Amino acid sequence: MNQDNSQTFQRTSASRVGRMMAIMLGICLIGGIIFFSMWDYWISTPAPVVAMMAGEKTQSGPAVATGKTITQDLQFIESPDFRNLVFNALPGESGSNPTINMSVGDKVVFNVVNEGMSFHAFGVTQDSEGFAGIITGSEIAAPTNPLKPGESGTSEFIAGEEGTYYYICTVPGHRAQGMVGEIIVSGSSVPAVAAAPTGVSHEFEFNFIESADFRTLAFNALPGEEGHNPDVIVKSGDEVTITTINAGMSFHAFGVVSNSDDFNSVVFDSAIAAATNPLKPGESGSITFTAGAPGTYYYICTVPGHALQGMIGNFIVE
Repeated sequence: MNQDNSQTFQRTSASRVGRMMAIMLGICLIGGIIFFSMWDYWISTPAPVVAMMAGEKTQSGPAVATGKTITQDLQFIESPDFRNLVFNALPGESGSNPTINMSVGDKVVFNVVNEGMSFHAFGVTQDSEGFAGIITGSEIAAPTNPLKPGESGTSEFIAGEEGTYYYICTVPGHRAQGMVGEIIVSGSSVPAVAAAPTGVSHEFEFNFIESADFRTLAFNALPGEEGHNPDVIVKSGDEVTITTINAGMSFHAFGVVSNSDDFNSVVFDSAIAAATNPLKPGESGSITFTAGAPGTYYYICTVPGHALQGMIGNFIVE
């Protein structure tokens, strides 16, 4: 009996290999086109919640406002060999990285100019090293969108507690090369006492809004747009009326808080709705209250996580 032990082997052909390689090359080309066409997105500044989870900070408060303002002019400069990066003067020269002495509640206004040949950005942090932990409101530009040579910017910083802070270039590595100065904050003797009613009234309107991808939440306008999270400045004892409109697609609530990291620290009976009973899309609310003790407070969406995503602004009582 003869048995046919022959087996059939499938072999590919040169033409099939060519087609397969062409398909793989096409997939790589299409993927590359999609990636690089979205390059601006990949390098863009992350949503506020991402930045804060990565170390960006807001100050705990309130800081008792003293009414004192310190103006500090700073210039980014570099040594000819770019090994030393500093503020105002090179190491060993007068005025290099000046130390700022202030009290809790004092305000520093930074006027910063890039006098160098490289790109730089600015911020204040309590971290003793690195470029994270930048306090919201103190930043000028960002590592992903820095100041170019000749460009300038302004920011403010009000210390909420005693301690040593640092103003730095926030571009990675530049602090280590010398772009860092100290801010020494001592205690304030100003008592946090609310003034008597002044008879002055203010009205403010805030719209809860969201970006199309819901990564960024804000009041009135998105970051970079006019009217974004505007500062509220009133006097202690003033009457304040706030109206909020939920112009977004999510649920929101409002309150003025003493601690930007604690949505339960609502002060002045300023709450509109609540995290457990928020405003639905299209709903609105209003509240009238008297501004209490002087200090820097914050208005936020009190739904957990929404302040981290950008729904936060300064509420300053003078």
